Amino acid sequence: MTSLWTDTAALPQFPALAGDIETDVAIVGGGLAGLLCAAFLREAGLETVVLEADRIGSGTTGGTTAVLTAQHDVLYQDLEKRAGFDGARAYLNANLWALERFAALAQHIDCDFETCDSVMYDANDAAKLQREVGVLKRLGYSAAFSTETELPFDVAGTLRYPDMAQFHPLKFLAGLAQGHTIFEQTRVTKIEGNTLFTDRGNVSAKRIIVATRFPILNKHGWYWLKMYQTRSYILALEGAGRLSASYVDGGKAGFYFRSYGDLLLVGGGDQRVGRKSRGFPYVAAFVQEHYPDADLRYAWAAQDCMSLDQVPYIGRYSPALPHVFVLTGFNEWGMTHAMIGAARLCDMLTGKTPETPKLYNPRRSIFKPQLFANLGATLLNFVKPTAKRCPHLGCGLTWNDRERSWDCPCHGSRFTEDGGLIDGPAFKKMQNAECRVQHE
Repeated sequence: MTSLWTDTAALPQFPALAGDIETDVAIVGGGLAGLLCAAFLREAGLETVVLEADRIGSGTTGGTTAVLTAQHDVLYQDLEKRAGFDGARAYLNANLWALERFAALAQHIDCDFETCDSVMYDANDAAKLQREVGVLKRLGYSAAFSTETELPFDVAGTLRYPDMAQFHPLKFLAGLAQGHTIFEQTRVTKIEGNTLFTDRGNVSAKRIIVATRFPILNKHGWYWLKMYQTRSYILALEGAGRLSASYVDGGKAGFYFRSYGDLLLVGGGDQRVGRKSRGFPYVAAFVQEHYPDADLRYAWAAQDCMSLDQVPYIGRYSPALPHVFVLTGFNEWGMTHAMIGAARLCDMLTGKTPETPKLYNPRRSIFKPQLFANLGATLLNFVKPTAKRCPHLGCGLTWNDRERSWDCPCHGSRFTEDGGLIDGPAFKKMQNAECRVQHE
C-alpha cells in the first residue's frame, strides 16, 4: 500500500539522535505541524530540535489528500450556535489566513501548489447546505449554493468556496525541512520536567511542543478521553478525468475527490479505528460503478485524530505542565489547522499572547456528546476478555481482517499480525498478556 505522495517526493534524510543535547524548544513529531512550529520559532529567533519516531512525513502528513480549505464540513452553523458569531468568524478567518500563508510559502517551495475551488455536495439534503451559505454570508464570506457539479452522479446541492487550494504535502515538507535540526528514528518515550527521554539520548529543553497525531502523555490533559481516531481509504486513478475543484460529501456516504496531475484521487469509507472495517473494497466498489474504465495507480489509508467538538486543541498541554504545549485533534482538516496551531504556539512561546483563544484552548469544556461515546468505547474495550492488549492504556484489541492488523477501538493504535507497532499513541509492540493500565 503506497501513498502517491511518498512515491513522488524526495524527502531529505536526517540522522538519529546520538547522545544528550540541549535546546530552547524541543518539538515531538516530524509531520507538517511539527515542522511548521520549527519554522515559525526559528523565524522568531529560537533554537529548535525536532524529534521524529520514524521518517518526517511518515504519519498523517503522508496520508492526507492535501486540500487547503476553510470548508470543514457544515461546521459554521454549529460553531455559530456553540461559540457565537465571533467564534465562528474567528475560526473562518484563521483558516483563510492559513491558506494565504501556504500560498506565500509555496512561492519559495516547489510543491505543485494550485488554486482551485472547494466544493461540498450532498446527495439528499440541499437545505443543510443552504443554511450553511446563510451563516457564511453573515460572517462576510461569499460562498455560493448550486446544483451543478463535475461528478458522475446526481446531487441535491453544492456549497462552493472560491479560490481555495491544493498541493503536494511531502514536496512542501521537504522544502520546509531545510536548515532545521531534525532527528529521525528517535522516539520520545517519556517526558519528565524539561527532559525528553529517548533510547538514543535525552533532550533538555526550556519549552516542549507535542505535535504528534495523538498526544503521548496520558497523565495530563485527558486527551485519551477527549479524542479518538478514524481511518479513511484513498485510491488514485488514471484515466478518470480531471476535476477543476476539490469535492467532499456533506452526507453519510462520505466520498471525497481531488485531482493531482492526470490522477483523480477518490477517498471514503471513514470509520472509527477498531470498528468493523469497510476498507478499500468499499471505495473500490464505488470507483468501479462510477469510473469503470479507470486504472488504479495508488492506494493508501489516512488516519486522523478527532476532537470532541470538531475544533483542534492548541495551547498548553495541561495546567500542571506550563512548559509543555500541544496541537492536535485536527478532525480531517490538518493542513490549515497545522498552520494555525504553529503560529499560535509561536506567539505563546515568544510572549505575544499568554493563551490561545477559548475556541482552541485545550482546557475548554469537555462535556460534549462525543465524550460519552469515547468513555463508553474505552470502558467496553478495557474489560474486553482478550489476551491481545494495547500497551497504551491496556484496552482489548480487535482484529481488522481488511487490513490484517490488530486495532485499538479506544484510542486508535494499530499493530501488525505479530504485534509490531503501526500507529500510535502506543509506542511499543502489542501486549499479549493480561490487561494493565500504563502511564508515561
